Amino acid sequence: MPTTTYRTELKKVRGLGSAIGGPGTDHFWAQRLTAVSNLFVVAFLVYTGLTLAGAPLGEVKAFFGHPFNAIASILVVISTAIHMRLGMQVPVEEYMPHGLKVPFLFLNTFFVIVIAVVGVLSILKLFLGN
Repeated sequence: MPTTTYRTELKKVRGLGSAIGGPGTDHFWAQRLTAVSNLFVVAFLVYTGLTLAGAPLGEVKAFFGHPFNAIASILVVISTAIHMRLGMQVPVEEYMPHGLKVPFLFLNTFFVIVIAVVGVLSILKLFLGN
């Protein structure tokens, strides 16, 4: 008795499919990994916000002058930026008209890079005391 398969001949040749570990699976796991890492880094962000609320600039510079705090803050920026990019990629791919997908995916990536660079440079400026 022949087995029924739902994969097309082209997918069989290319080895593509949802269970093979293609780009959709990579995207899924990357988004879940950044979500879990955000649980930890955002907890640090909340702690930082509560600690430094209303603090004078000198105290803020001293806080970010400590290497652990600067590195943890940079990890907050990077992890949330990657998660933001991945999260916005899905609605763009699903709901944008075909001709607008590539420009909006480009804008999404460009926006996230700008936000991440500004965040990291701001933290480095505080860390280096400039």
